[in-house]
Amino acid sequence: MNARLAAHNSTKCYKTTKILSLSIALWFVFLLCTNTAQAADIPTFSVSLGGSDNPEDWFTGLKIIAVLTVLALAPSVLVMMTSFTRIVIVFAFLRQALGTQQAPPNQILIGLALFMTAFIMMPVWQKIDATAVTPYLNEEISQSVAMERATKPLRTFMLKQTREDDLLLFLHAAKAEKPASADKTPMHILIPAFVISELRTAFEIGFLIYIPFVVLDMVVASVLMSMGMLMLPPVMISLPLKIILFVLVDGWHLITASLLQSFAS
Repeated sequence: MNARLAAHNSTKCYKTTKILSLSIALWFVFLLCTNTAQAADIPTFSVSLGGSDNPEDWFTGLKIIAVLTVLALAPSVLVMMTSFTRIVIVFAFLRQALGTQQAPPNQILIGLALFMTAFIMMPVWQKIDATAVTPYLNEEISQSVAMERATKPLRTFMLKQTREDDLLLFLHAAKAEKPASADKTPMHILIPAFVISELRTAFEIGFLIYIPFVVLDMVVASVLMSMGMLMLPPVMISLPLKIILFVLVDGWHLITASLLQSFAS
């Protein structure tokens, strides 16, 4: 009797599940058809260079394509020509030194690096806006003059953070003559020199960050070995000690202040 009742209940549950699955499938099909019908009414945007014999129309279309290309390359410009590279690498070294794996997560570190980049680069962007963007939008200067004025504050910032040896490296590689002054350095030489200079500075700061944490790991490992606790992983003891030490010395404040000072010098 109990076996028949169990079999009946199992058959009933199977039928109920089958009906529920079929209803969900029909509901998804209905939503898909509805979204497809609505998507057909969504307006589209396209850029075309055909259909006109006027050279000015072609020039305008090419300018639009150039602007879209610049927007696509904006992340690379942000990484390569600002303080973002140094900041994000130092944060990565800090997390590795602490040994906290994914804490803080990548989203937090990148977001903090972006806001610090905006803070550091704000004077440069304000100069670009005041001397190039605003006069150009007001039709006070030409496009070539605006580009020249816009690159000047950015070139000054990058030159301040670039080592002379790195500049000479790319000058010799390009077989170009040494400019009369640093302000005359071409951008295609200055940008890679600035990047490798930033990498060197970031690794130097990362090395200094690693030293106290490595010393703490060595002390913990030596104490555990002297106590005969060879089976206990030293990281289980050193990790909370490193975290509490970092908190007690106000580590985030010190790291942030050091990064800001490195760009002010």
